[in-house]
Amino acid sequence: MKTSQILIPTQKEAPNDAQIISHQLMIRAGLISKLASGLYSYLPAGLRVLQKVEKIIREEMNNAGAQEILMPVAQPAELWQESGRWDQYGAELLRFSDRHQREFCLGPTHEEVVTHLAAQYLRSYKQLPINFYQIQTKFRDEIRPRFGVMRSREFIMKDAYSFHLDADSLQVEFDKMHATYCAIFERLGLDYRPVLADSGSIGGENSIEFHVLADSGEDAICFSDESEYAANIEKVAFSKQVRVCTPKAVEEKVLTKKKTSIEEVAEFLNIKPLNCIKTLIIKTTNGYKALALRGDHELNEIKVQNLWGEFEFATDDEIKRLDLKQGFIGVNALSLDLVVDYTAEVMCDFVCGANEWDYHLTGVNWGDIEFETADLRNAVAGDDAPDGKGKLVIKRGIEVGHIFQLGDKYSKAMNANVIGESGKAVTVTMGCYGIGVSRIVAAAIEQNYDDKGIVFPASIAPFQLVIVPINYNKSTRVRALADELYQQCLTAGIEVLLDDRKERAGIMFADSELLGIPHRLVLSDTHADNGNVEYKARSEPDKIEVQFDDALTFIQSKL
Repeated sequence: MKTSQILIPTQKEAPNDAQIISHQLMIRAGLISKLASGLYSYLPAGLRVLQKVEKIIREEMNNAGAQEILMPVAQPAELWQESGRWDQYGAELLRFSDRHQREFCLGPTHEEVVTHLAAQYLRSYKQLPINFYQIQTKFRDEIRPRFGVMRSREFIMKDAYSFHLDADSLQVEFDKMHATYCAIFERLGLDYRPVLADSGSIGGENSIEFHVLADSGEDAICFSDESEYAANIEKVAFSKQVRVCTPKAVEEKVLTKKKTSIEEVAEFLNIKPLNCIKTLIIKTTNGYKALALRGDHELNEIKVQNLWGEFEFATDDEIKRLDLKQGFIGVNALSLDLVVDYTAEVMCDFVCGANEWDYHLTGVNWGDIEFETADLRNAVAGDDAPDGKGKLVIKRGIEVGHIFQLGDKYSKAMNANVIGESGKAVTVTMGCYGIGVSRIVAAAIEQNYDDKGIVFPASIAPFQLVIVPINYNKSTRVRALADELYQQCLTAGIEVLLDDRKERAGIMFADSELLGIPHRLVLSDTHADNGNVEYKARSEPDKIEVQFDDALTFIQSKL
């Protein structure tokens, strides 16, 4: 491909709304173009990257025995009503009506459609296990689309769904998909981690997320420094602890006027936040609850949701109506159900609110206070790993894949049954396996860039090689050598880009580095004189002179 034959609209500056590096560089490198909020067109170079990701995914899924299908983006409401998710999914589900006033949605996922297919065509246990996958467009009406294709409304996803006679068969396929995903991300050249995760709105029990490690990642993921344990921070579970301290202090009420936050109170009393208890008020479907945590810990909202379902934090007006004092709420004499985090339960001589304006209590102990206990908090670096081996290290990750054991959540609701060996109908059990294809492109950039632009892993770069002939349009010798080398590369099957523009060398170098092309060959009149060509790897600082006659063999050895 010649640069004059392909649209690569590079830019020197990123748009103002591009907040993260992948968004900035994808726009600047001419990989994508914004159409509207959360909607992007893939331009030729960007599509080449996307298709390479798809190719690797497709090859590994086929190797694992999955069968590729393609399901509609538009889905009838009846299927979602049958599964029970039509009213549950929320505003991200874009609903619309056709000309006959029949309700549809744009599919954010395809559990309903594929389960409907299974109910139609899977009749006997002899057809199981079976795994269907597709690579297709999804739509989720995000309230705040941001970060380019990292969190867009329309995106490309590989989603797969397996059907089984029993849980043992599902576990075998789940393990196979785990291995398949590892193979995919290794071929993509990404630094990734599989971690235990919460299943969220998809449902099911066992689930594992795959994260690309990057400082810009939205998720915190936790690793043991001594074992293979890894989990999303929302999934790190802690057990009940044994108190090792002995209460010694006498409870005392202290004036802490206008000191309402844990940090303010700790500084005022010259103590650490971990010596304080903070009390949060939440509203559940069964009423209000008070949750007590150590002052330096954060509430894990997923754990709370798993315990009591959907909840909200009480507003200032609601707290006032409960006769509580915002900023001074304690654990004594509460009229609400009190639930104490396991770590807070083992504290002694702590500080908490006095349930009185402008006062806190010091030297507090649990004593006769009535409460329940639960695991309520997020992990912090240095916590003991839940498997008992080592301490937790926390890094940022970008979720690019997620595998679930769905069980019979959808198959039972939608009557996906087969005739078992006994001749009786058996409800099939399901697995679900997703990869964010377009998100992988952004995640790869977040992990691989420098001050000059993208440093794509070789497996997904838009081109393997760029030839930069200086004065191509003025020097007949340079043009002849460049064209000869270009044809040699094409014949050898190398994905090569010949920059034949009437641009200065600096601009051509800058654009090739911005695009992240792994290898570069430079030709000039000087090289025509000495019979050499200049080689530089995108990820290396040094340049090498190679004999022109050996250039093809040299490049082939690098690919």
